[in-house]
Amino acid sequence: MEVLQQIAAAGLVLLLLASSLWLLRRRGLAGLTLRPNSGPRRLHCLERLPLSPQLSLHLVRVGETELLLASSPSGCVLLERIPRLPENLPR
Repeated sequence: MEVLQQIAAAGLVLLLLASSLWLLRRRGLAGLTLRPNSGPRRLHCLERLPLSPQLSLHLVRVGETELLLASSPSGCVLLERIPRLPENLPR
C-alpha cells in the first residue's frame, strides 16, 4: 500500500511539472531545444512585443538586415525591412 502511495505521489509531481512546462511554452516563456548548436546562427530574434494574446510584433535579424514582423493566427506579415548599421556608428 505504501509503495502505491509513493508511485502516485511521484506521478502527481511529474504531471504537475509537465503541465507547468506546457503552460510556460504556450505563453512563450520557456523553450525546449533538442538539437545541439551546429555553428553560428544567421537568424536572431532581437525583440518581441505582445500586442494582445494572439498578436505580436517581432524584430528579427537575418544577416545584415533587421525585419519587423507582425504575427497573428492567420500568419506573419513583413512590416518593415531595416538595413543594419555598423556597430561603431551611433544610431
